[in-house]
Amino acid sequence: MQYSVINYKTVKENIDFRYEPEFWLPKYIEEENRLSEIKTVPLIDCISFSNGHAFDSNEFSFDGEVYIAKIGDVTQKRDFHLWEKVSKKHFEELKAKYLKNNDILMTLTGDPPDVGKVQLIYNPPKEQLSWNQRVALLRLKKQDSIDSPEFLFVVLSSKYCRDYIERWAKGIRQRNVGNPAVLSMAIPVLSKLQTSLSELVKKSFDLINQSKSLYSQAEQFLLSELGLADWKPKHRLTFVKNFSDTQKAERIDAEYFQPKYEEIIEAVKKYKGGFDKLENLVKIKDKNFTPKDHEQYKYIELANISSNGEINGYTENLGSELPSRARRKVQKGDLIVSSIEGSLESIALITEDWKNALCSTGFFVINSDKINPETLLVLLKTKIGQLQLKRGCKGTILTAIGKEEISKIVLPKIDSKIQEEIKKKIVKMYETKKLSKSLLEIAKRGVEIAIEKNEEEAEKWIKSELVKLEITL
Repeated sequence: MQYSVINYKTVKENIDFRYEPEFWLPKYIEEENRLSEIKTVPLIDCISFSNGHAFDSNEFSFDGEVYIAKIGDVTQKRDFHLWEKVSKKHFEELKAKYLKNNDILMTLTGDPPDVGKVQLIYNPPKEQLSWNQRVALLRLKKQDSIDSPEFLFVVLSSKYCRDYIERWAKGIRQRNVGNPAVLSMAIPVLSKLQTSLSELVKKSFDLINQSKSLYSQAEQFLLSELGLADWKPKHRLTFVKNFSDTQKAERIDAEYFQPKYEEIIEAVKKYKGGFDKLENLVKIKDKNFTPKDHEQYKYIELANISSNGEINGYTENLGSELPSRARRKVQKGDLIVSSIEGSLESIALITEDWKNALCSTGFFVINSDKINPETLLVLLKTKIGQLQLKRGCKGTILTAIGKEEISKIVLPKIDSKIQEEIKKKIVKMYETKKLSKSLLEIAKRGVEIAIEKNEEEAEKWIKSELVKLEITL
């Protein structure tokens, strides 16, 4: 049992007059006391702070000019190319602002533990980026105490700041944190560690970019092999189909018969190595698994999949507490493929870290002894797979592709040597991404050790961890 004894005067002096027991948990008081023993500055002294604009939900699409970061885009660390966009006209009507390099985004609303999560805008491309309501912009100001946005980012990612936000957030299912609480947050001034922690964060983000480049190389290598590197689908407003075609397909919706779908299938069929239907190349594992009530499971949802085929989050819970859709068991080497239109790009490879985890029934779980999983991942994420997956979707409220339709997808029978080259790049991509995560975790833990012990101990620990990873900065 946990309890804290708090003087009523202390409660009364609290800016929000918070008296619920969760606010006064022992760990929060202990962390507050630790920070009071070292030099800190309030966040408001370090940054300029801006709430996001309330963009009209009807204006969001993937066809606009300005990418907008929503709450989920910050919490899932998604590639900005997957953010929805608004038109430049709507953006200018709201007099909204663009993001800059080294800006930090923070969520002000979310289900636990997503409120207060941060993302660093690191070397963004030329495309214009902005942010939505209930996401805040933190832009470092020129001052003496904190001089590195990378350092501030990793401090805000540490347990001390994450716990602070969770403590001050209000609400039951969905939590909200107010601006005054955020701006009052104590930021430790770790003068001796700022430079080394900043370099760790930079190296971590450089590795993320390197992993994206490796995936892009694998994709372009595959498309070049198929002669599709420069092929782009064209959406036609008018075309003619025979009634017999609709009878054969048992579909009458015009979208299904868009010529671009037939064009990509015909292109695949011309591959020198041959082709076949997906049902003949892979095994679809669609048998439900019933989790045991008192066992812990990692559960993967659609939102946990990144743009380059990585699983970047999960829920862990007892079998009895998992949702009813957590019924697909996965093993190393499996590929999970989203069946839901709008999330068809959510495809990921199950690596050693995820064996015996569960995923949502919104995924197909497939594996193959004819195409290695790395090549299958790239195939299904390129226009070859994505166009055919989209074509197979049907429904009204929830549009999705079923087993019968996904089985009909036509894939090239890629030469084994080509498959091996693709595998090397994808394996390297996963290794690079894993190293990036490790460096970020080392940086976060370094902040925590500096608070709990001192900066010298933190620096010594960081160096020892980098030696294990054979990394030099």
